[in-house]
Amino acid sequence: MTRQMPSRRHAIAEDLRHQISTGHFKAGERLPSEAQLATRYAVSTPTLRSALALLQGEGLVEKIHGSGNYVRRPLRRFTYVGGIGPSPIPPLRATVRTTNLEAQGDLPALLNVPPLSPLTELLYVTHDGKAPHSLARIYVPRDLAPADCPAPDQMRVRMADLRPPLAEIQERVGARLPTQEESTALRISTSLPILFLTRVATNAAGRVVEASLIVLPGDRADALFTTHLKPDEGTPTE
Repeated sequence: MTRQMPSRRHAIAEDLRHQISTGHFKAGERLPSEAQLATRYAVSTPTLRSALALLQGEGLVEKIHGSGNYVRRPLRRFTYVGGIGPSPIPPLRATVRTTNLEAQGDLPALLNVPPLSPLTELLYVTHDGKAPHSLARIYVPRDLAPADCPAPDQMRVRMADLRPPLAEIQERVGARLPTQEESTALRISTSLPILFLTRVATNAAGRVVEASLIVLPGDRADALFTTHLKPDEGTPTE
């Protein structure tokens, strides 16, 4: 049986992977430029970038646009916990940008409002140290928008304290590849799968009070959902 030789991109990726694992390139260190690496391995720039994309997909290398490729530091894993109230994951530094807009595209159906209804978008990017951890777009009706820019956990607590109270939180989880915008914001490869969560909170009067679109890189995040059962009945309860 003839043994198939590895492709150039796989051979380059394996060599760089070995240099990273043996400490030749250390965590946080910038790799030689793509032009330098292409010359070193005697390949075209597209072939070299394809090799780096393999390492980016494995979480070994991260590409910072305008700066270069770096050996990624070991990542802490986090668990997204559904339901009401603050998430028990360790505190993360968050940046937030608030924008007033009108409901268009998928938003009218998501929030059950007429098209062009006034909404407020809160765009959160959380960081674990310097590494981006998650991206979330939270949409709320304009009359329910917070006057300040609360942290993500504070936002969840405020939703839990609303009157009328929350009656239902529906969370849908899927996996897909990131968009270019998400890839840039989270500093991940476009070939690295993400967890994509859609969270819709409805109050006791039947009004949708929050819709969130949450992106979590698949190399550092899990999602946990717990069902509580009534004693001796075996039926779900909140």
